[in-house]
Amino acid sequence: MSTNQPPQAAAPASGGGAPDARRLRAILITVSIALMAVIASVSGLNVAQTHMAVEFGASQSTVLWIINTYTLALAALLLPLGAIGDRLGRKPMLITGLIIFGAAGVVAGLAPSAAVMIGARVAAGIGAAMIMPITLAVITSTFPEEERGKAIGVWTGVAGGGGILGMFLSALLVDVADWRLLFVLPVVLVVVALAMTLKSVPNSRERSTHSFDTIGALVSTIAVIGLIFVLQEGPERGWTAPITLISLTVGVIAAIAFVAWELQRRDASLLDVRLFRERGLAGGSITLLVVFGVQAGIAVVLFPFFQAVLGWSGLMSTVAMMPMAVMMMMTSGLAPKMAAKIGARSTMTVGVALATLGLALMALFMSVDGGYLSILAGMLAMGIGMGLSMTPSTEAITSSLPRAKQGVASALNDVTREFGTALGVAMLGALLANGYRSAIDGRLDGIPAGAADTAREGIANAVEVAPKTGGHAQGLIHAAQQSFVDGWQQAMWIGAAVMAALLLYVALRGPKNIAPLQPDGRTAP
Repeated sequence: MSTNQPPQAAAPASGGGAPDARRLRAILITVSIALMAVIASVSGLNVAQTHMAVEFGASQSTVLWIINTYTLALAALLLPLGAIGDRLGRKPMLITGLIIFGAAGVVAGLAPSAAVMIGARVAAGIGAAMIMPITLAVITSTFPEEERGKAIGVWTGVAGGGGILGMFLSALLVDVADWRLLFVLPVVLVVVALAMTLKSVPNSRERSTHSFDTIGALVSTIAVIGLIFVLQEGPERGWTAPITLISLTVGVIAAIAFVAWELQRRDASLLDVRLFRERGLAGGSITLLVVFGVQAGIAVVLFPFFQAVLGWSGLMSTVAMMPMAVMMMMTSGLAPKMAAKIGARSTMTVGVALATLGLALMALFMSVDGGYLSILAGMLAMGIGMGLSMTPSTEAITSSLPRAKQGVASALNDVTREFGTALGVAMLGALLANGYRSAIDGRLDGIPAGAADTAREGIANAVEVAPKTGGHAQGLIHAAQQSFVDGWQQAMWIGAAVMAALLLYVALRGPKNIAPLQPDGRTAP
């Protein structure tokens, strides 16, 4: 694949010409339902950590592995399976992924042990890696140019807000029923999506004279596993722990080897890394990396605020996140219209600016006494900004690769999201923890040494140990809450600085207006 390759198009395998409006709508609903099943499963088990630990007699490390192995398998296999879907056919790949994902959900729901649960989650991650890039590739390879932006907006809205909606439904099920019912919704969604796929989704595939880039696929998998493992396990095991450093070394070496190999393969590469010279692919990827990182990091620091500072339940905490998710999903659908009027780069610039403003508002006005209202305006600005920036970023990425490579383009979009999410959780979580510890150290005078050491570990620990300090209980709780706010503000300001740097980059080097696809399936850079 190169910028000088001959014209190439995805080969429809089902015939019948371009789908009509009714079928396009059915296709969009189908892929959105499939995507929702995958996204909801990323965050759903977070609300059931305590229940799994008790039922399986598992340590916190094992519980985290149950949660993280899904994301690890998903991120590692996105690029290879996206490319295989381009070659073998996107509809068969989607069907296979749905079957594997659904079966894994059933096994997980009935799992008698943590080991079985981990195996089921790995299988679910493999199925999700088949589903996720294909859902977007079906849109970009099926929808006509004039409708594609709107469809991508819907897909982006589901991808961005689906995690929060999934957490809400998961928290509701955990509160009113049983944690094992968390797997019912994804399985139901998969069954519906499978039936609709068989009926509505056309097949398309790439006709290529080149052999599959097996070495590139293997090396990319190793690179992603190494780097994602570092981001997931670094906060738990320590950033200087031997396994963390080994994983980082392997990931970096594999990433460098992947780039070198792909440059050598050129037209026969899994991913033509030379295309990152184009403003669309580079700008869209960097924007998604940062925006999803900030979004995930915000979710990590918001939940302790709702639960430990405001004293809300898990269900109430997820409800409190809904305004941001709703704004994100609404503006994702509006972004294509805005991009058509003022251009993709201008739309992304406005979105990143609003997201930066949202972070600054939360840093400025968040307080213990102000409660939820002190962060609501910032959350709304964040939701609107992310929605406006994500859709044109996704379209910039998918438009930069030939239509026959849309599985790879979609996988790249998804890998970028997963890296951003893992990076945001690790970095903003660490910043909050460090800020909290620094702030509470000066507020522990008179607190017994053992209780003080426990309180330094985090606000939840401080609230739990406070009753054991006698007359110091209320003072310790207030000190922990205020220290959390101090740490929050430090994290938000650093996040705002990162977003401000992104704003400058997008304004100066962001993608140009999304132009119609050229004969080789790409847009002009």
